[in-house]
Amino acid sequence: MNIGQASRESGVSAKMIRYYEQNGLIPVADRTAAGYRDYSGTDVHMLRFIRRARDLGFSVAEINDLLGLWRDETRQSSEVKRLAQQHVKDLERRINDLQGMVETLTELIGCCRGDDRPHCPILKRLEGEQEGEDLSVRPRAGAVAR
Repeated sequence: MNIGQASRESGVSAKMIRYYEQNGLIPVADRTAAGYRDYSGTDVHMLRFIRRARDLGFSVAEINDLLGLWRDETRQSSEVKRLAQQHVKDLERRINDLQGMVETLTELIGCCRGDDRPHCPILKRLEGEQEGEDLSVRPRAGAVAR
């Protein structure tokens, strides 16, 4: 089947299929005589697996580990469980980070009149003009600390 059909059957966009192929998450597809990618039912099954893992928030690297375990019939389920438990811990940390961001933004919003004046306490506090102030604003997940 071509990439469009594989996309429809797996629920993964053609762009992401090409991305997964390029990054080695799935094997490079065979090509038809006309040069079109040709996906098998096994490929679609693997793409569904990847889609479900992405839906649960696993990173590409984690999915690569999961795929390795999925393919390894001699695996121990404890390895899969450990990976899933670590992912839950990471998700809980991200949830806490997001809750902290909501609290900080809510506090900042409460400081702003939201009127026609150009003075904005939100912007002033974000630029750190108040000495020694800790807004507890943490970098978002994946952000590069500067």
